[in-house]
Amino acid sequence: MNTIIDKIDIWTTAQELKTSNRGRSASNQSLLGIKKLRELILELAVSGKLVTQDPNDEPASELLKKIEAEKIKLIKEGKIKKQEVLSEIGDDEKTFELPEGWEWVKLGNLVTIQTGKKDVNEGNEDGIYPFFSCAAVSLKSNNYSYDCEALLLPGNGANVGLVTYYNGKFEAYQRTYILNDFKILFPKYIEKSLNARFLKSIEGKQFGSAINYIKIGNLLNFIFPFPPLDEQHRIVAKVDELMALCDELENQQTNSNVSHEALVATLLSSLTDAEKSNSIDESWQRIANHFDILFTTEHSIDQLKQTILQLAVMGKLVSQNPEDEPASELLKKIAKEKAQLVKEGKIKKQAPLPEITEDEKAFVFPKGWEVSRLGTFTIVGTGSTPSRDRSVYYDPQEYNWVTSGETGQDFIFETNEKVSALALKETNVSIYPKGSLIIAMYGQGKTRGQISELMIDAGTNQACAAVVLINKEEAHRKYVKYFFKKAYEELRSHSAGGAQPNLNLGKVANTVIPIPPLAEQHRIVSKIDELFALCDGLKERLIEAQTLQNQLAVAVVEQAIN
Repeated sequence: MNTIIDKIDIWTTAQELKTSNRGRSASNQSLLGIKKLRELILELAVSGKLVTQDPNDEPASELLKKIEAEKIKLIKEGKIKKQEVLSEIGDDEKTFELPEGWEWVKLGNLVTIQTGKKDVNEGNEDGIYPFFSCAAVSLKSNNYSYDCEALLLPGNGANVGLVTYYNGKFEAYQRTYILNDFKILFPKYIEKSLNARFLKSIEGKQFGSAINYIKIGNLLNFIFPFPPLDEQHRIVAKVDELMALCDELENQQTNSNVSHEALVATLLSSLTDAEKSNSIDESWQRIANHFDILFTTEHSIDQLKQTILQLAVMGKLVSQNPEDEPASELLKKIAKEKAQLVKEGKIKKQAPLPEITEDEKAFVFPKGWEVSRLGTFTIVGTGSTPSRDRSVYYDPQEYNWVTSGETGQDFIFETNEKVSALALKETNVSIYPKGSLIIAMYGQGKTRGQISELMIDAGTNQACAAVVLINKEEAHRKYVKYFFKKAYEELRSHSAGGAQPNLNLGKVANTVIPIPPLAEQHRIVSKIDELFALCDGLKERLIEAQTLQNQLAVAVVEQAIN
């Protein structure tokens, strides 16, 4: 108990580390410390270390005799079926020494285990009684098969193995296990025991083929520590008290994170909303004065990065130089070069893209800037997937070939697959030069809208758009790439489709991009690189600190248990 209270700062600051936080706010991050605290409370509870033992308690062996007598009586009365005798518990299965008066037991020797009767589709929101599926308890049923005190355990799905206590009328899905017959038992202790140890006992084991499903044998043979009945009540009372403390800590931490995010968002928006350079300087100074307390989560650092990119494409990150050659001249040179490439037969002449409307011009841009569609000053193409039925398209492996999943990398130095020269000849795969930007048009999860850069010549599948820059200057390419990193969410919002929305080549080519003078692009990219290096340094230090905090949380758990 002292371990829990004394180390409260460790529990409340340890957080689950994420390799990518795109779209994930700090308030939604799992608090690993409090999660570990909950695990510790349950583990201490079922190992006899959470409350003191009372030598006057009737030992668990006597309770087990009463349970056995009650089961024999119910079998004689025809109320339950006689079950197969379970094997004895071996010494090697008794993982630690129990307190005086405790016993090791198998779950099948204590309770009756059955499954629900309903198909998952038989639940509905208009029903009267709770419908327990493997995913949630939100659905209801107009009928009920059970009216009892029971523990419900999903056999598969997102909540597999997570036990819920319920007392009353309900219906259950076919793959939800129902544990009941608690006339003598105290079901809430069994609930705590299962939640503490059952999932660990099946961790890493596969129970089905396409769907991982807990078998009834895993439940019947589940071994756990069984204390005297009076101690079970004391344990459950103490667990409930400490779990309420965890809830309170979690709420405090969540509220703190939400407030922190709101503060960061407000201060950063003051930068992008400012119209005059002196206002931007003032806003930046306010942030700079409190850098160490503002950017303390991965999410807040990612917000800072997005603000830097937003300022860059608005013309507010670096100062303008009236001596710079205007962007209109850059676009004229690119148009002339594209026309020459068409004349030489190196690229096809494209249809003119629509004029940019006033509504598409999101900001008032500085003097010397222009607004253009991506397809106007680049070449935008895609690829295809050669038939998998023709092995000759993939053997010999001669040309790099990119899929949308690989756009999660900033740079592509090597592809997971390669295609043959015959695939290039007989399919729509085209090879794009090193330096081309690859945008995922569709793919699972966060893939759609991601951008990467080829560090090799490569073709793509049809889920990727390849952007070939006419102007080959590195700063120009990096500016366009940074723009798409800034526009990730906006680009995704332009997707169309049902269950898995997609972008298409037309939407990518029609993307409206603000174009600064080329000299200013150099200054913008240099400033972004400088500030991003600062952000990455902040994040590395943050991860190091969180890793140490998490190691402390785990160490305290191990110390308390062992």
